[in-house]
Amino acid sequence: MAARKILRRRVIGNIFIPNKNLDSQTEISLQEYSVAQQTFTVFVSSWNVGGVVPPDNLNLEELLDTENTITDIYVLGFQEIVPLNAGNILAPENSHISSKWNSLIKAALNKRSKLVVNEEEEETQKAPQKADGGGEATTQRIHPVKMNSNAMDWRSTRIPELEFECIISKQMVGLFITVWARRDLCAYITHPTASCVGCGILGRLGNKGSVSISFRLHETSFCFVCCHLASGGKEGDERQRNTNVADILTRTVFPAPQRNHHHPLPTKILHHDRIIWLGDLNYRIYLPEATTQSLVKNKEWRMLLRHDQLKAELAKGRVFEGWHEEEIEFAPTYKYDQNSDDYYGSSHNMKATRKRSPAWCDRIIWFGKGLKQIQYSRVESRLSDHRPVRAIFIARAKES
Repeated sequence: MAARKILRRRVIGNIFIPNKNLDSQTEISLQEYSVAQQTFTVFVSSWNVGGVVPPDNLNLEELLDTENTITDIYVLGFQEIVPLNAGNILAPENSHISSKWNSLIKAALNKRSKLVVNEEEEETQKAPQKADGGGEATTQRIHPVKMNSNAMDWRSTRIPELEFECIISKQMVGLFITVWARRDLCAYITHPTASCVGCGILGRLGNKGSVSISFRLHETSFCFVCCHLASGGKEGDERQRNTNVADILTRTVFPAPQRNHHHPLPTKILHHDRIIWLGDLNYRIYLPEATTQSLVKNKEWRMLLRHDQLKAELAKGRVFEGWHEEEIEFAPTYKYDQNSDDYYGSSHNMKATRKRSPAWCDRIIWFGKGLKQIQYSRVESRLSDHRPVRAIFIARAKES
């Protein structure tokens, strides 16, 4: 059943393990989990939508992968939710567009979560019950309950609705990040706040830059950085992207609450316990366009990745020192013809000046301890010239 595909946990004493099958979790040792910690699943995605207004019937269930998994927290980052023209750059927020994206996300998350609950309830109703005073006994059906509860009991017959609520969302020009969590988890998420950094025109405007979100889950601080870095496919353009990253790390400042002397909240990105960076990082591939197109056609991902700018800059210590990225096993996410599976410029009739080499512009990376990435993939949506990427993490959090 679809409900059995939910990312579940089980409890041993007070130690939470993110799957009911312990034997399959060989990479996560019990020693990593203290009795004062819980584990949560976090879905993260990034999508440059190219200024396209989402149609009313856009179905985000494929992006969210709700057919296969339901996680505890969803973080979705978008770039270019509005066209990057002068009018939009000077007006940092367009509440109509960001609200529309949030409405589509809410519909997709809560449609699936309610369906899962209904399927479990139907199974319960169909299961034979033991008659009063005797009769044939049956094995008790096991259902999940609120997964963040210390009194977690897998033998409860009560099924809570896994509805999701928006914790915080923030837009700066074309950048938009929105965070959703299970309703029963919201009480444990505190101090949500945002910080915007413009790195675009004049080094300050918001056509490029970042929107970052900070919050505390129980006693652990989380930070999610959604960015759109400098574009350009010429050699040397990567240095401007490196500069953008340095600016974002330096200039992002979260407001510190007045009353929190015992547990001070981080005001800088790198001061957080768990950090995930997502977005259109715009790093390209150090190869001639024709060579890149040929390798893409033959699905030579490993060969292409040897010439990936981001990986090269990481290896040289020029950017994101100490950060991690899961192995990429999917095709480059940029640049496609509109509403097509063909890369832009793959036609031999196109002028060389208009061609764009395929590249992994859209990335998700992370920093710090207490995170384990268990999925990294792309989604086949034709809405824009980018394909969205998504990841799932297991995150540890100290109990309140």
